[in-house]
Amino acid sequence: MKKPVVWRRSILFAALSGVCSCLSIPSTAPRLIGEGRLALFIGNSYLYTMDVPGIVQALADSAGGDKLAVMTVAGADMALIDHWYEGTSRQEMAKRPWEWVVLQQGPSSTEVNRDSLRLVTGMFSQAMTSGQPTLFSAWPSAQRPQDFPRAIESYRLAAADVGGIYAPVAAAWVAAWNRNPALKLYADGLHPSPEGAYLSAVVVYGALLNQSLSDLPDGVRTQSGVRISLAPATAQLLRDAAAEALAAR
Repeated sequence: MKKPVVWRRSILFAALSGVCSCLSIPSTAPRLIGEGRLALFIGNSYLYTMDVPGIVQALADSAGGDKLAVMTVAGADMALIDHWYEGTSRQEMAKRPWEWVVLQQGPSSTEVNRDSLRLVTGMFSQAMTSGQPTLFSAWPSAQRPQDFPRAIESYRLAAADVGGIYAPVAAAWVAAWNRNPALKLYADGLHPSPEGAYLSAVVVYGALLNQSLSDLPDGVRTQSGVRISLAPATAQLLRDAAAEALAAR
């Protein structure tokens, strides 16, 4: 296992020193949903806009195998350094024997954001008393498609730093567009559409449980009320793209 990245630590913390003064309050009150193996999700609106953790949980329920119990700690525009200093996520980490702690911030394609992702991933990893850190590879905005390769690399590096699980969500988006460039994975140029959320959740489901994706349903309804209902051909394409990205890890 590689040691957490600590280079340029003083420069990075100096750049982020003002972050505590403008922290967002978590937009989702932490609540455990479902019963089964425990997964804590820490991130921002990429997660809660379409309740991606809830879709992961619903997929597990529908698959008939291992069940999941998920909790989301997320706030608008929050990076992992914001979560670290705000404290709710660390408090929740200490309350239960989580099997996975899923970490997500923005795409992190720039050098300073990559450094922050890697450094704070190491901090969360060292603070975990159980389970594995899992990196949710966030996609760039629709206006920055050129950032996909570096964003993908950033999360892969962060996962490797801590011997964690790499959930190749952004790579799966690319694989889906390679199959059908007309797919609408964005809802608004940043947040996921139902198709984008379903694809992201399928990737995370596969990364956590290492189970076949072929029998997953074409749609689900989360306990928070988000409903996903896709055409069978679209859902199959998205599952195939997720499987490709997971296999390429």
